[in-house]
Formats: sequence, C-alpha cells, structure tokens
Amino acid sequence: MTRLTFHGGARSPHPAPGTDTPSRPVSWSRTRRKVVAVTAGVALALGTGGSAGARTTAPAPEPSWQKAVERILTAERLKGAATSIVISDADSGRTLYERNPGKRLMPASNTKLLTSAAAMDVLGPDYRYRTDVLAHGDRHGGRLDGDLYVRGTGDPTLLAEDYDALAADVAAAGIKTVTGELVADDTRFDSQRLGRSWAADDESAYYSSQISALSLAPDTDYDTGSVHLEIVPGSSTGEKPKVKVTPSNSYVDVDVTATTVDRGGKNTITVEREHGGNTLTVSGGIPAGADPDESWTSVWEPTGYAASVFADALKRHGVRVSGKTEPGRATPDGAERVARHTSMPLAKISVPFMKLSNNNHAEVLTKTMGDETAGKGTWSAGLKAVRDFLEKQDVDAGTLRQVDGSGLSRMNNVSARHIATLLHSVRKKPWFKQWYDALPVACAGDRMTGGTLRSRMCDTPAEGNAHAKTGSLTGASALSGYVTDADGRELAYSIVLNNYLAGSVKDIEDAIVVALASDGRETGSGAGAGKKARPKGAEGTGEDRRPAGPLVVGPECSWKKPARC
Repeated sequence: MTRLTFHGGARSPHPAPGTDTPSRPVSWSRTRRKVVAVTAGVALALGTGGSAGARTTAPAPEPSWQKAVERILTAERLKGAATSIVISDADSGRTLYERNPGKRLMPASNTKLLTSAAAMDVLGPDYRYRTDVLAHGDRHGGRLDGDLYVRGTGDPTLLAEDYDALAADVAAAGIKTVTGELVADDTRFDSQRLGRSWAADDESAYYSSQISALSLAPDTDYDTGSVHLEIVPGSSTGEKPKVKVTPSNSYVDVDVTATTVDRGGKNTITVEREHGGNTLTVSGGIPAGADPDESWTSVWEPTGYAASVFADALKRHGVRVSGKTEPGRATPDGAERVARHTSMPLAKISVPFMKLSNNNHAEVLTKTMGDETAGKGTWSAGLKAVRDFLEKQDVDAGTLRQVDGSGLSRMNNVSARHIATLLHSVRKKPWFKQWYDALPVACAGDRMTGGTLRSRMCDTPAEGNAHAKTGSLTGASALSGYVTDADGRELAYSIVLNNYLAGSVKDIEDAIVVALASDGRETGSGAGAGKKARPKGAEGTGEDRRPAGPLVVGPECSWKKPARC
C-alpha cells in the first residue's frame, strides 16, 4: 500500500517506512503555483466559473539536470548494484529527486557526517582536550617520593613535541627525581581498542589504529596511534634499505628483510605489524636511486606508546624515574598537577578529521560524547549520544544502524534519506559554517582544503563549489554534501552506492554532482562520466577504471598515503 506525500506542491507516491521505490523525480518549479487538492478521486475546480473535474493542473517541469542524472545511473558498473540517492533544496529541505531513498546501505565514511555533527552539537565547537602531568607523593626539593602520572582525555592531535613540552614543564616545576613509577592514565575511555567487525587484515593499517584516551600521532595529519616509516634505498643492489621511524621511540622494533633492487626495478616494499606486538617487518624490494618509500603503521596498545615517548622526553630534560612505566591506572585524588597541554578546539580538529577522513578522530569523539553525556567513555554510550542528537534533527535513528563513529565497520546501515535530512537540519545550527568549512572541497589542491576531494571534479562547474564527505570500502562508496547550481540555488545531495564489482564508482558520483552544478549541461552523453567530470590525475590511480578481474579489493585510494587521490 502506498500513500501520497507532498513534495514542494506536487504529489508523488511514497512508500511506507522500510520499503524501496524505483527512481523517480519529484516535480518542482522556480515559480509559486497553486496546488490542486485531490480527495477521493474528485478534482476541485480552482478560480471562478469552473466545474468540478473540468480542469486539471499541468505537471510541473522536471529538474533541468534530471535526465543527465538518470543517464549517468545507467552506467554498466551499476548493474546489479544497490543505490540510494536523495537530492533536495538545501534551504527548504524539499526533495527534488530520489531513488530508493529509504534503502539502508553501508555508508562507509559518510558515517562521519553523523558523528561529526553530533560532536559539534554535544561537545561544542570550542571543546578542548587536556593532557595533564600530576605528582602523587611527597616532594623533597627536586625529589618526588611517589608516582608521576600522565593523564589523557582523548586528545587525537598530540605530537611527540607536545610530550616534550610537558616534560620540560615537569623539569621547570623542579622535579628531578621520581622514586616511584611513571603511570599512563587512559581510564577516561574503556579498554576496547577496536570497533565492531573491523577487518583483521586492516589491523596494522594506520586507518584502523587502536583507540585510547592517551596516544600520539607522528605528524600533523594526526593519524593517532601510528608511526611513520621512511624507507631509503641502499646505495647498491642487495643492500638493506635504511628505515627512519617518526617519532623516534623504543616502543616499536623494526625488522628489515627488504633489499635494494636494480635501478628501474619494481617497488614491492610492504610494512606489516605482528598481531599482539610491535615488531614492524619491512619486506620486499626498493629500486636503487628511487625516492624514499613511506608507510604509516598502527601500534599495538597506544597508551604504552605515548608513555614510552613521554618517558624518553623526561630523560632528555633531566627527570629520572626510578620505577617502571605502568599503563592503565587511574590518577588518585589529591594528585598535584605540574604540567598541562590543551588541544586546539574541536572546530579546528574537525579540519584534519573531515578533510582527511580520519577514523581515529571519529572514534575518539564518539567515546568522548559517551563520557560527557553518560559518564562512560564507551562506544555504546557515545553512539547513544549520536542517536539522541539525530532524533532531535528529525532523522529517524530507529531505522538506521550505527556501530562505530567512522564507518570502518561494514555493519553500519544508513540510507540517503537519513543523510539528506541531516544535511538540511544542521544548516540552522550556530556551528554550521565551521562544520561546512571542514568538509572536503572539490579540486581544491591544498590537502587541508580539498582533502579527499582535492583531485576530483576538476575543470567542471563543481570545482571549488561542491563541499562533501566521501566514503569508500570495498564494494561501497558514498558522496554527500552541498553544491550550488547554475541558478545560484544550493542543493544538498546524498549518493550511496553498494554491491558493485568495479574497482571504483567515484567518477559516477562526480558526474552526478557536476550535472547538479551545471543544470545537466556539462556532463556529456555517456553514462557514468563525461570528460569534464573526470577527476584530474585519475589516470595514475586507476580509481575510475574498470577492474581487470571480476572484483577489486583493498583499502580506498584516499587511505593509500601518500598517493594523490
């Protein structure tokens, strides 16, 4: 059974909740018009002198880009795939086009739209994390007869230099010797390090790093809980390459089995971390004279990693700790704070988080929301805070499933309607501009502006215009955000595609957004992507090509650092 629902003055059949419909436009026009109300099949005449049933209202014109979108969606790569698409007027929220709007699919990193918006609302754009060093015991001149604690609250932007500054402050506070232990307090969050159904073969990847309230990142991409390896070829064939680890630390061990191969040979370098430990094995071959290879690799137990880097910093600043380093113990009441590091505000953290699709940030924010709202730094408490926020934004959270903050889990199920509703509702929030500015921007070359869209939709009307969140897992892709059309109207769109066998459908998403930006005039005649919608540099990544075999698996291009995607 279907029911009739008004969309901008025109009626269209709308399915009962939980059902799907085929693609259909929702009629609209740029001018106001009167609506003919239909009750029990009887048309009521409008104006004077008309008789009931004698007049009908002409259908409103289709959106100018509708045919282009329909043509794009006939792409061969989408045969047998699942789609959920909603395009709406961003201001009014009025739906202009939809295809299977309520179909729940894997949103991949579009999940971060839900998490980031909730964090901005629950925590606030000015929210900051604090990392403290505290002394517990008796002070006798430069000696602390007791323990020294470093207590984290989840800061995902801590660098080795920040721990060095904390150590310098401890020394400046007059502490030279600690007779007890160095304790790493990560107890704000629970001890569950990995999200539900995260793939085991991703465990050593930086984008699947473990979650802790006390950790650190190797660089200003802020890939928390990971180390950066630079692998430099030897000077002659057969020689082992040299490996530099950033930050320098004694927590991870590097086992180099790789060799330098002939100039012009193939680079086959791989870096893997053993399960349950921190031995990083560098294997394969790197050509002589080649540029250094780079790898970002997660660590096992990031709390211990942070404590190790901090312990080394204390030594450099002349602070000697007699006891061992112990992770996971809460700071006792009455401990005296001797140093503090305060993070950048959440609005600023949101830039690397959303531009670079940082999974660790999403999970840290989820657990932070749990602690702030329920006093529990857990995924379950944090996801409840996200659900409560979504319900207040008219998103029916009872008809979606979210099991992590980042979208790395394949258990997440969200429809384009859920996302499109959120995109409209958050425009009324006082923090909306800061959130909007954190979204990747099409073909904006700077990584902290363009982010994961920095080489997409170049030389099209969407360049510098489309602001959107990307999402990719094997067989799942999504693009949701905002774009201004040729008449200056801002549109919100959510495109979620699943169960395709091609290596990528990114160019199909791009072609749809370019059609919206240009009222369908720039997309070319083919299904999938005209030349003007082709991502600049895609020839080098293979991101828009058909797979050689029936199925291409592996992490999305945007996670293959330092590749340009």
